[in-house]
Amino acid sequence: MATSPNRTRTRDRKSPPSGLIWPADTELVGLVFELTPGAASYLYAQYAIGLHAWFLGQVHQTDPDLSKLLHDDQSEKAFTISGLEGDLLPGGKEFQLLGDRIYRWYVTGLSKPVVQWLSQWLQNLPEEIDLRNAPLLIRSWDIAFEPTTYQQLLTAEPPLSPTIKLSFVTPTSFRSKGHHFPLPVPENVFHSYLRRWNNFSGVNFDQAEFLNWIDENAIISRHKLESQKVAAGKKGMVTGFTGAVEFGLGRSAHNRPDFVQLFYALGRLAPYCGTGHKTTFGLGQTRAQWLTKALPEVSIQSVLAARIDELTEKFMAHRKRTGGSRAAEIAETWATILARRELGESLFDIAADLEMPYETVKTYVKLARRALKVED
Repeated sequence: MATSPNRTRTRDRKSPPSGLIWPADTELVGLVFELTPGAASYLYAQYAIGLHAWFLGQVHQTDPDLSKLLHDDQSEKAFTISGLEGDLLPGGKEFQLLGDRIYRWYVTGLSKPVVQWLSQWLQNLPEEIDLRNAPLLIRSWDIAFEPTTYQQLLTAEPPLSPTIKLSFVTPTSFRSKGHHFPLPVPENVFHSYLRRWNNFSGVNFDQAEFLNWIDENAIISRHKLESQKVAAGKKGMVTGFTGAVEFGLGRSAHNRPDFVQLFYALGRLAPYCGTGHKTTFGLGQTRAQWLTKALPEVSIQSVLAARIDELTEKFMAHRKRTGGSRAAEIAETWATILARRELGESLFDIAADLEMPYETVKTYVKLARRALKVED
């Protein structure tokens, strides 16, 4: 029986004869998928939540134990996913997908169990990714970041350039004192990488000692940055930065050759693990090169984020007890649900994305609208 075009894949849907796509000891890999819409269609603003759920659903279908580990048991997630890269055109309250265009989607694995699962998954990929009413056909796949191990990252030849150039191609942010911190301060950037390294490499370094060394020795030699507020993850919004940064080391840094070695290894790790938080929802996508292509200043996510921000402030102002994290959390939840409803999403879809009971979401919308009427 002939093989259909959607079933062929090496770089194109054919499974390697050996059954292995990379060496069995591989611990890190990055993949890029080329996707095409079945027809011109529309995507809702927070479609990255759908990509996240679809990917975890794929894991659950074939390896429930790994699924549980990724969903519940790991403080650091052993994978990242991107949003869609390509011509996403604003179409009113949604993104318009053009039927004749190719969109790229990146997935990385940061641990041997995830990488092994990816190897098996690639040999029996589904035909499409279903994002509500916008199915995306999986046209082909390729390796974006070479298969490697943490030890290989650590022992690689020193770079020809003494600096690390990193580009942050999607909004990137850190959590600091309960708030978003949208600046690539070296200590925050390398702390982000070291957390993943210590979780998955099996070659641990003292966090406090290394970060103190970074604080004293790592410098920003140049940067080109912009800030952007976007709706990201299941609730709320994130103020992040995009652009490029070049990190170097001061002269005294070489008094600790082991930390110099780790510094460059973490720079090599960055494209695999991403930077900052919410990297499993498309934020913090990082490339190990200097890229300064400007992102659109206004996106549907940023419009949604602004509306969530506005509503959160209003709901906080109307709550009798405005202190404490509980009041802020409820206000942000109301704001997220109502803002997405205003963009035309159904309450059933919002409830599914937020993993909340439908009746609770329905009640929150009523309470939120009532609070706005009181203001009027």
